Amino acid sequence: MLPKIFVTREIPVDGMQLLESIGNIDIHKGKRPVSQEELVRGVKGADALCCMLTDQVSKEVVGAASHLRIVANMAVGIDNIDISACTEKGIVVTNTPGVLTDATADLAWALLMAVSRRIIEGDHYVRAGKFTGWDPVLLLGGDFCGKNLGIVGMGRIGQAVARRGRGFGMNIIYHSRNRLPEDIEDGLGATYLPLEKLVCEADYLTLHLPYYSEVHHLIDRQKLRMMKPTAYLINTARGAHVDERALLEHLKAGRIAGAALDVYEREPQLTAGLADLDTVVLAPHMGSASASTRRRMAQMVAKDVEAVLNDKRPTYAVNPDVYG
Repeated sequence: MLPKIFVTREIPVDGMQLLESIGNIDIHKGKRPVSQEELVRGVKGADALCCMLTDQVSKEVVGAASHLRIVANMAVGIDNIDISACTEKGIVVTNTPGVLTDATADLAWALLMAVSRRIIEGDHYVRAGKFTGWDPVLLLGGDFCGKNLGIVGMGRIGQAVARRGRGFGMNIIYHSRNRLPEDIEDGLGATYLPLEKLVCEADYLTLHLPYYSEVHHLIDRQKLRMMKPTAYLINTARGAHVDERALLEHLKAGRIAGAALDVYEREPQLTAGLADLDTVVLAPHMGSASASTRRRMAQMVAKDVEAVLNDKRPTYAVNPDVYG
């Protein structure tokens, strides 16, 4: 009998075709994330679970799985999965690292440029028929060359953003849980700073760190108060890194110049009032949303499922101790 594979959202065709060739697919239809109840029902009797970052694979979900051998997460982050519960039951957890580095860095850079050069405002201005010709004081925004690009979290994506910043002649300053080796710092032209000093000095503060409880509301009211009034905040990491209510207050008061967000504290809900501000650029969690990146992510998920269901080691296990 073919193994059962529960897929919480339709993934690009490359991955779906491979999954269909190795098992019977049970797929959650629709565009909304699965609920806990639907996840519990879906994993009962399933041999593999292919899930998304928006799916909470809790201890309850894991406990309901009697045959589950792999949880394959189509994301780099794994904070949506109870890894300990999976490991205790001998369930391997996999993710999709590396492949989305450049796509996410590109999106962060696009947001940075869009908010500082007021691209969205300009688009709306033209579409509304307000553009009557060049104006020397129309929609003046921020500069890049010579400005401080402050990066919080200097992993793959943070380093990729740093390289883009250097191409624009920016000064790279960063803070990370682990300081980079000196040769990598030198290669990036990056200077390490304590977080408080980084927040004070950054003209552009961009977040690229994983989520864990210690960094909940890392950018809180106090940190926002420390930012320059001409500074911009960009978040493509996790919504809960930022206290959105405090951010809204600072934006409305003009205490910082603007913000660009791809992720949200209570995603997909927005903090009331954010969407009313011209100083905010809002994207629908699309950091990895290039066609080639999403195809590759789907392939990585499917190939790891195939490996585990054929009693082989997956390539991207995050809890390899399952195999002893």
